[in-house]
Amino acid sequence: MVKEIGLAAIGECMLELSAAQNDTWRMGIAGDTLNTLWALRALLPGARCDYVTAFGDDHFSERQKAFLAENGIGYASSPVIPGARPGLYAITLDGVERSFTYWRSDSAARQLASDPAALEKSLSNLRLAYVSGITLAILDEPARRILIDALGKARNAGTLVAFDPNYRARLWASRDYAQQEINAALAVSDIVLPTFPDESELYGDASPEATMQRIASAGVAEIVVKNGTEDALVLFDGIAGTSPASRAEGAIDTTGAGDAFNGGYLAARLNGMDGVAAAHRAHSTAAAVVCVRGALAPFDLLRTAYGCGTEPSAA
Repeated sequence: MVKEIGLAAIGECMLELSAAQNDTWRMGIAGDTLNTLWALRALLPGARCDYVTAFGDDHFSERQKAFLAENGIGYASSPVIPGARPGLYAITLDGVERSFTYWRSDSAARQLASDPAALEKSLSNLRLAYVSGITLAILDEPARRILIDALGKARNAGTLVAFDPNYRARLWASRDYAQQEINAALAVSDIVLPTFPDESELYGDASPEATMQRIASAGVAEIVVKNGTEDALVLFDGIAGTSPASRAEGAIDTTGAGDAFNGGYLAARLNGMDGVAAAHRAHSTAAAVVCVRGALAPFDLLRTAYGCGTEPSAA
């Protein structure tokens, strides 16, 4: 079991509205990189977990900080921005598939790099730092440069940097610009966790194998290409393998499934598993999340799902 190590995820902690009964809504707290850190917190209970973001000074920002603290997650040296407030999203379900409506244009998290020294302090002395393409997309270009430089410095000091490109077209000015900025993040990443449909939309990749080859050609040694209910492709220790997706009995909401997969994978890798075995555990973790409403599953459910798998041999 991993103990006494530092883990951090960087991004936007949002208010989440999910439908309840009789046209009422339940408010939670979530966000793509927070969802991954949540899984890491569940699966590596001995690790120190911090969410690196920026908060407003309003009531809802205080609720966010209290929620993190209640669940054993710190927020390092994340700044408080006077007058700012959190972003908000609502989940709409069509069967088990989800779509989102966002209110985030003035989110406090857009200023997470407003204090470069504080950001570097938040990313110091870590075993793992995790970031996504959504984090990159909500920042303006100077802030994005500050973040990527801070990740590069942390990596040079021995921190593993994990990155999910998580492309969302509506957050970027153009495909070309998104490619440029995501490529800059690939250059400071040790582990990359893309989703094939996103990569096909952004880069025109014809297959998951093409996605893996393109990212590997950028110098990334460890890659897992997720593909929904299809096999994941894994590049680990110079060898390509596959990991079949787990069937989710009783699925009701796919929100956060890919984020939970990332958390399960990274937890397994930090616990010493190889890439294919880690992807197998990650599929089990993702299958648990789709059986609950919203992005965050109870810690006990995640731990049970993660621990029930067996390690398959590499393909």
